[in-house]
Amino acid sequence: MTTRQSIPLLTALCCLGALAGCGTAPGTQAPLDSTKFTVENTDRFAALDPATEAAVSCTGLQERTLGDGRLEVIANVKNRGGGPVKVQIECVFLDEQGVQVGAGGSWQALALAGDSTEVVRFTAPDAVAKRYAIRVRKVR
Repeated sequence: MTTRQSIPLLTALCCLGALAGCGTAPGTQAPLDSTKFTVENTDRFAALDPATEAAVSCTGLQERTLGDGRLEVIANVKNRGGGPVKVQIECVFLDEQGVQVGAGGSWQALALAGDSTEVVRFTAPDAVAKRYAIRVRKVR
């Protein structure tokens, strides 16, 4: 075989090798927690124990003032694991000096499927509330 005859053959083999490398399916990868695209800071979200902190995270907080002046908070709570998890969540509203407004938030049950995110809404009892803290704990 001459050099001139082997060039097309080598080119064809290189193309087949490149195509064979592209044919493999990428492995699945668990989604990573990211705060890059959160609407608000998530520092007002606190897990009350290490087990809860390992199980759930907050991927975004949004706050807005309703027409009557009350504060509404929307939290995106994500299950970090593959299995279902049950937690309790509450929002405590505070005035400008940091004093709790109202009788305190009531704990709400929240069931999260594996690798899912749920949206939880909280509304302040009156217009005095300017700040808030969201707390979460695992159901015992």
